[in-house]
Amino acid sequence: MLTLWASQAECLWDESLPVEVRELPADLAELDRVLGDPELMMVLLERWRQEVTETGRAVLTDGRPTIAMETYIRLMVLKARYRWGYRSLVAEVSDSIHLRRFCRIALSERVPDESTVRKLTRRIGAETVNELTRSLIESAVRQKRFRPRAVRIDSTVVEADVRYPTDADLASQGVKVLAREGRKLAALVKEKKTRVRDRSRQVGKALRQLTRTIRRRSGEAKREVLELTERTGRLLERSITEARTLAKSTRTKARGRGAAAKIKAASQLEELSDRCEKVATQIRKRVKGEPIGDRLVSIADPDARPIRKGKLGKPNEFGYVSQICEITEHTRRGARGLILTTSTRLGNPAEDTLLPDTIAQLTRLGIKPRELALDGGFNPGPTRQTLKEHDLAPERVFIAGRQQPGSRRTQRRLQRYRTGAEGRISHLKRRYGLDRSRLKGDEGRQIWTGWATLAYNADTIAVRNQ
Repeated sequence: MLTLWASQAECLWDESLPVEVRELPADLAELDRVLGDPELMMVLLERWRQEVTETGRAVLTDGRPTIAMETYIRLMVLKARYRWGYRSLVAEVSDSIHLRRFCRIALSERVPDESTVRKLTRRIGAETVNELTRSLIESAVRQKRFRPRAVRIDSTVVEADVRYPTDADLASQGVKVLAREGRKLAALVKEKKTRVRDRSRQVGKALRQLTRTIRRRSGEAKREVLELTERTGRLLERSITEARTLAKSTRTKARGRGAAAKIKAASQLEELSDRCEKVATQIRKRVKGEPIGDRLVSIADPDARPIRKGKLGKPNEFGYVSQICEITEHTRRGARGLILTTSTRLGNPAEDTLLPDTIAQLTRLGIKPRELALDGGFNPGPTRQTLKEHDLAPERVFIAGRQQPGSRRTQRRLQRYRTGAEGRISHLKRRYGLDRSRLKGDEGRQIWTGWATLAYNADTIAVRNQ
């Protein structure tokens, strides 16, 4: 059952507290007013109505009550604002009177458990968070607290929560995860004959030998490395065969009570087997010297992709490309504006590929900027075509490194303004956790990015109102 508003945050114990303790600090007080907009609650109400339509279950009125959405939004904004994990978030809010009052949690109440917040985050999803961000921007523009004039757009990589991948390491991960999930499934169906053998010791031995070999940095060492990598691939293929056999046997025997749970576990094991099969294929292609397309870099996060941006410090990154669009009121130094929901696609898409989605966001919000500053990766032809398709005609379109119309003074001003996009991206990464997504998969990364964007926008509006 959906609960929108929190109960009274004050209780009898609050009467004994000094006034200084009961009053929120200036930044939290202004942030509290920003997040108190009733339109935000209507977005979440619409999300639950949509779930009723999709599932046919009366989740609005039946079942156990959810935590108050008013409290949940504030918890997630604090999480992104201070870069806390779920456990740290619950611990910090429990231990702070100010944070409790900000989140509408009385001293006599328990802070929601971290698992409750975590599961609710996945349930709400990325699109609802993006709708909250759009609602916040629309409210600021409508109330004339923010007057959009200029827009700057640039892309960045949001890294996945993975280590630097190698084929041998991926094979080691695959062997371990297949053995673990195979044990769980075998115990569920009480299967004794068919099992997935744990070959992690054999793969580990090959990895240690590979590490010693690669230090020699010779032609013969490279050949030995390929042989050892091929050995890990063969061990992984044996585990894949056993996992598929166990899953097939489970589907055949699944009958009566608990059949749905067994079939679900078998499907998960088959899905993992498909990912590991892709790793085994990559190893075979590498040994033969064949090119590898659409490379898998993580068993746990199959949507992450290798991205090469040409940076000296980080030539290769593994994750997702997100295009960030900032709307500002002016183009002077220190301009700070609001961030639209990010545009993204799997792989390493070009700037021009993501631009139509970004411009569509501006059109949806009814924002028509006078000036548009873009990174040098954009091409003039596709950019003009996209703007024309969305009926957007800025007075000036500046693309870094291209021949620009207007006076030299205007060009220098827009160049400085566009360069500020790099600083804004750095700020989002350092301050709001946009450097690395801790949630797995493309959907998880969109959720992570959405909450970081919402927290930044709420902070920006709060700072302007102080």
